[in-house]
Amino acid sequence: MAKSMTKSQVEDHIAKKTGVPKKTVREILTEMAELSYAEAKNAFTIPGIGKLVLVDRKARTGRNPRTGEPVEIPAKKVVKFRIAKACKESILKNV
Repeated sequence: MAKSMTKSQVEDHIAKKTGVPKKTVREILTEMAELSYAEAKNAFTIPGIGKLVLVDRKARTGRNPRTGEPVEIPAKKVVKFRIAKACKESILKNV
């Protein structure tokens, strides 16, 4: 299995592909990440890739894997990433 690209490799690739300086690419990626953190509560969309959404999970009963004893798991908010249909189709087509 191939290793995933590092942040530096992503920056290099985008810089070479667009002709934009690597420092500018780094600033854009950092700003996009910060914007996604701030806007996730409103569903932040990355066009062609997917959407970050905040979801409420209900309280539920789970099991302690060691003892099998029931454990109450409280309700909480979680962040999920929903893959865009175009992204999913493109990735699965190339596998």
